[in-house]
Amino acid sequence: MSIFVMFECQNRKIIFMEKLDKLDKNILHLLQTDSSLNTKQIADEVGLSVTPTYERIKRMERTGVIEKYVALLNKEKVGKNLVVYCNVSLQVHSKPLLKKFETAISKFDEVMECYHTAGTFDYLLKVASNDMNHYQDFITNKLAATENIGHVQSSFVMTEVKHKTEYKIS
Repeated sequence: MSIFVMFECQNRKIIFMEKLDKLDKNILHLLQTDSSLNTKQIADEVGLSVTPTYERIKRMERTGVIEKYVALLNKEKVGKNLVVYCNVSLQVHSKPLLKKFETAISKFDEVMECYHTAGTFDYLLKVASNDMNHYQDFITNKLAATENIGHVQSSFVMTEVKHKTEYKIS
């Protein structure tokens, strides 16, 4: 499998292909399943010694295949009981106004994910909120106060059927 990795250097985008072999894919699977595994545990699992395993992990970090390591939290146990997918349309679609919107959205703690989309709406936001009152405050005092907002449509998550963070690498 080939992964394209892009770097931007002095306003020029440089793309190169990162080759992932079976051992790399196994390492990535293990790290996606449990990022707290140490290099020895990973090495034992994939059948390599510690040094080449460490070097493979560092290479994948350097090239951007591995972006970062995180702890996944239970949203209810940290008080984020309401998840909302919010579709946003902008009034005007100029590049400066798109960037201004994206900059504003990036500063809102409630927004967990933001996607620029094609179709009826311009952006799809995943918003995590304590409750309906907190979400209403977010909509009224943050999102609606953002320049160039045209239309907002909210869809409230009733039940989470599937939540996955691991990519299947074939």
